[in-house]
Amino acid sequence: MTDTADPAIRSGLLGYWVGRLFMTVTGWRVAGQLPAGNRLVVIAAPHTTNWDFIYLIAAALVFRLKIHWLGKTSLFRPPMGTLMRLLGGIPVDRSRSTNLVAQLKAQFEASRGMAIVIPPSGTRGKTDHWKSGFYWTAYEAGATVVCGYLNYPSKTAGLGYSFEPTGNVSEDIEPVRAFYKDIVGKYPELASEVRLAEEHASK
Repeated sequence: MTDTADPAIRSGLLGYWVGRLFMTVTGWRVAGQLPAGNRLVVIAAPHTTNWDFIYLIAAALVFRLKIHWLGKTSLFRPPMGTLMRLLGGIPVDRSRSTNLVAQLKAQFEASRGMAIVIPPSGTRGKTDHWKSGFYWTAYEAGATVVCGYLNYPSKTAGLGYSFEPTGNVSEDIEPVRAFYKDIVGKYPELASEVRLAEEHASK
C-alpha cells in the first residue's frame, strides 16, 4: 500500500501491528490506500452487523488512520464512554434535531486534520436510500469522500474510490453506486440501496 496520508491523521505503529495481528488471526486482509490530504469523510458500507465496527477499527489501525466516528449518546455513558472517545467516537443525540453537518464542518476547521467514518445507511437495517450527511459534510468542509468497505465473502476490509463533492449529487453518486455494486455485507438482505434522496431533485 502506498502511504499518502497527511501526518495530521496518522496513528502509531503499535496500533498498526495490533490491527494487523487481529486481521491475520481472523483471516481478513486489508486492501487499497488512503488518498492524499488531511480532511477525509470515509463511507462505511454496507453496514449490516455490529461486527462491522470491530473490523472498522482494526482496518483503520492497519491503515494507520486516526479516525472519528458518530455514535448514539448511550454508547458514551460510564463505564464505556471513555473507551469510546479514545477510539474516536463522537456522541450524537438522536432524540433531537441538530445541524450535524455544521457541527462536523466546525470540527474539521478547528483541527489540523480529521478523518471521520460515517455509515450513510444510518442503521444496520435495510433502507431505500442513504442519508446524505456524509456528502454535505464533505462538501461544506472541503473534504475528500473515500469509499470504505467490508466485503465479507472475501474477508476484505478496504478503501477504494474517492472524490471531492461538487454539489451535483446525481453525477457524484453514480460512481459510488457502481463501486459498491459487488461489495457484500455480512447480511446481504439488510444492505441499503445506494441512493440519496437529493438525486432526483438534482436532475
